[in-house]
Amino acid sequence: MESNMYILKAYLVYLPLIIGLTFYVSKTLFRSGKMFMLDIFKGKEDIANATNNLFELGFYLLNLGFGLVILKISHYGMNSYQNVLEVLSLKIGGFSIYLGIMLFFNLLLFFRGRRKSKATQGAITEESVQLS
Repeated sequence: MESNMYILKAYLVYLPLIIGLTFYVSKTLFRSGKMFMLDIFKGKEDIANATNNLFELGFYLLNLGFGLVILKISHYGMNSYQNVLEVLSLKIGGFSIYLGIMLFFNLLLFFRGRRKSKATQGAITEESVQLS
């Protein structure tokens, strides 16, 4: 029974932390990512914002979903606050690493989209010069 109290307290720390981390990273990424989207979509603000919002929603779903999937804390060894801190450090540390990887993956997508947009723009410019 005492073990259950430690586990419950661990959940009460873990859940708000992963939710807060996810929202903080997401808001930071997609506030800055809006500039990339505007560049990719050549200043078309409506489609840039819509795409950015969809990426943001996907980011929330993926990361909060993963955070919930790894939520389980086993009863084994949960008999002190030291055990609670050790388990939380593993869970939150692992989740933070995962969140960082997802952040860089999204940045890669932004840069890739921007590069393709620039390449398409260059090809259109060359084609219009040849037609003249």
